[in-house]
Amino acid sequence: MESNRLKRLEGQFQKDLAEIFREMAQSQFRGLLLSATRVNITSDVGLARCYVSVFPAKDKQEIVSWLNDNESLIKNTLVQKLKGALRKMPELRFFLDDSIEQEEAINNILKGGGESPIK
Repeated sequence: MESNRLKRLEGQFQKDLAEIFREMAQSQFRGLLLSATRVNITSDVGLARCYVSVFPAKDKQEIVSWLNDNESLIKNTLVQKLKGALRKMPELRFFLDDSIEQEEAINNILKGGGESPIK
C-alpha cells in the first residue's frame, strides 16, 4: 500500500516536470507538447518512473531517449523546484505513455471505424 507522502511526492513531481517540459518545449522542441502524464516513485525513493506524452511527433521514442540522455539536467532543475524537500533525489527514467493512442484505437474499433482483432 502506497503512503500518502509518496502519493503527494508523485503529484508534486508530475506538476514540476510538466512545468520543466513546458519550458523545454519552448526552447528545445518548438511546436511540440510534452506532458508528464504519470509518475511512479519506488517506496525507497530510489527511482522515479516518469511517463511522458508527446504530441504531435513522429519520432516520439527519439524525444523520450533525449529526455533519458539529459536526465541529469532535468533532475537538477527538479531539485531546484523542490527546494530541498527531499534528502535523496531519485533517479529519473522516462517512458513513452501511449495510452491516448490506445484509447483512440479502442474507440475506433467500438465505433466500427477500425478493424476488429476478432475475425
